[in-house]
Amino acid sequence: MKKGLLTGLLFSLILVLAACGGDDTASNDTSSDAGSDADVNIIATNFDFDKDEYVVTAGEEVTVALTNEAGHHGIAIEGLDVSIEGEGTATFTPTEPGEYKIYCSIMCGEGHGDMIATLVVQ
Repeated sequence: MKKGLLTGLLFSLILVLAACGGDDTASNDTSSDAGSDADVNIIATNFDFDKDEYVVTAGEEVTVALTNEAGHHGIAIEGLDVSIEGEGTATFTPTEPGEYKIYCSIMCGEGHGDMIATLVVQ
């Protein structure tokens, strides 16, 4: 009885740990390079964003799309009240020119603190 219970617990632990790993499936990237200048497509991997800097224009509506290619990440943009938990989009209109910090908002491992980029509003 104890051996069966121990085996069941071990199997459950393995399943939980496997679920915490990165997503190895192919991404369904619906973004296009032909999008407007107000589209910001951020691709997150362990532990990096695809660009260090994204540029938009003040006063124009911006749609930010987050795609996770490796791991589970979210983003927040300091000073702009923008947040995406996991994959998704957010739409906002930045009014003040400046530089705003983009960071991973979901604890994703040892390199979490390195997941920083900049949104430049011109």
